[in-house]
Amino acid sequence: MSEEQDDAPGLFEGHRVLITGAHGFLGRFVQIAFTEEGADVIAPTHDALELRDPSAVDEAFLEVRPHVVVHLAARVGGIGANQKHPGTFWRDNTLMGVNVLEAARAAEVERVVVIGTVCAYPKFTPVPFEESHLWEGFPEETNAPYGVAKRALATGMQAYRDEFGLAGAYLLPANLYGPGDNFDLESSHVIPAMIRKCEEARIAGRETVELWGTGTPSREFLYVEDCAEAILLSAARVDEPEPLNLGTGREVTMRELATLIATATGFEGTFDWNSDRPDGQPRRSLDVGRAREVLGWEAATSLEDGLAETVRWYRDHPEG
Repeated sequence: MSEEQDDAPGLFEGHRVLITGAHGFLGRFVQIAFTEEGADVIAPTHDALELRDPSAVDEAFLEVRPHVVVHLAARVGGIGANQKHPGTFWRDNTLMGVNVLEAARAAEVERVVVIGTVCAYPKFTPVPFEESHLWEGFPEETNAPYGVAKRALATGMQAYRDEFGLAGAYLLPANLYGPGDNFDLESSHVIPAMIRKCEEARIAGRETVELWGTGTPSREFLYVEDCAEAILLSAARVDEPEPLNLGTGREVTMRELATLIATATGFEGTFDWNSDRPDGQPRRSLDVGRAREVLGWEAATSLEDGLAETVRWYRDHPEG
């Protein structure tokens, strides 16, 4: 597509776009983004399409014949979930990714957008993470099976591009957060977990909240709607699956994040950092220069504004 087409209304008018994981946290926003651009969105539920079954995926893709596939579906969770189910995380993410790529090839899909994970980067990657660092070491141990499975899809996409001409994009978003996130303390990521703990403590009048680790590791966070916009642009503009970072370039420690969330929720107590619990990767922050260059995109939502929106959503949906 030309840049003139990119900037016109109805960017995906007349295009069938199949989104895996379309009913998940990120998927709901991606559905909206493509629908607003005129796409005929196909959004199968997990019950309707078992992505771990190659025959089912092949049949669905051949029936629909999508022009674009956005592969969001993944088995995900926080450190605790990854430690408890490492085999499941590796198996399911590997199977889903391989089946999607092969079905896309067979159905002659024009473009595939695959969402990777910042967890695929090596444990001691120099900060800020550059895409070229992806292969320079093993991921952090607590989520390595998940990270390795998702990293393998970068190789798979390049191999399918080289042999079969399958075009597409491989995206590495920073940690996502926002309205509609998973607030289950058994499986949630750090921002929704902190929000829930602070909000429950505030309501109950408790003065202390326990948090995992030492508070020293750093992370980068990307608001979910900003990520959905980048995915839409990738589907329109990227044909070569070189890894592409998506983020804000802002690094915050867990202690800094806890302070921001305390402010957003109105929690006025203190934090008890449980250093017996794992910290995970020491530092994470992305070099997002290529996203600006390739997509003409920058994240629009500050962490403070995004946290405020997420807290508002959680208060309206306390069941998570």
